[in-house]
Amino acid sequence: MQHIDKQSLHNAYRLFETGDVDTFAIGTTKGLQQIHHYLFQGLYDFAGEIRINNIAKGNFRFANSLYLNEILVKIEQMPEETFEEIIAKYVEMNIAHPFMEGNGRAMRIWLDMILKTRLKQVVNWQLVDKVLYLQAMERSPVNDLEIRTLLLANLTEQINNREIIFKGIEQSYYYEGYGNKN
Repeated sequence: MQHIDKQSLHNAYRLFETGDVDTFAIGTTKGLQQIHHYLFQGLYDFAGEIRINNIAKGNFRFANSLYLNEILVKIEQMPEETFEEIIAKYVEMNIAHPFMEGNGRAMRIWLDMILKTRLKQVVNWQLVDKVLYLQAMERSPVNDLEIRTLLLANLTEQINNREIIFKGIEQSYYYEGYGNKN
């Protein structure tokens, strides 16, 4: 792992150890920005800042930066009362990809905080296969059934289990190509 990755992973652990994550605005762009800033403060000049450039991954272009602020307002207004609504919101935020780097890691924490608050559950990420997850997310802009099914099968009510939270953080970094799966 590079220095940035190790430091942001350390920041992710600290986010939960201190309870700071529980002070952030749930299901909002501001909350996502707070998470991103916490993970990447001092590592990226743009930590927590909405991007102003267009970005793509492979052949997929994320939301155009000219319209990003308006898109984020619409996403924030999406309902989040049911599991299906929460995943739809997560998928839309992924399409928006509001940061230049670190979107996936910040958004998985953001998703878990919504699930924890609304449904008293979180994803047990260590049980979610990397390849299946990445494929499902890639296809989710067309149809979110695959990602919903994958995550629903791996929900847990152990929302305060330190091992599940920390192994989930490690798995999140593994999805992005950092480190090895434990």
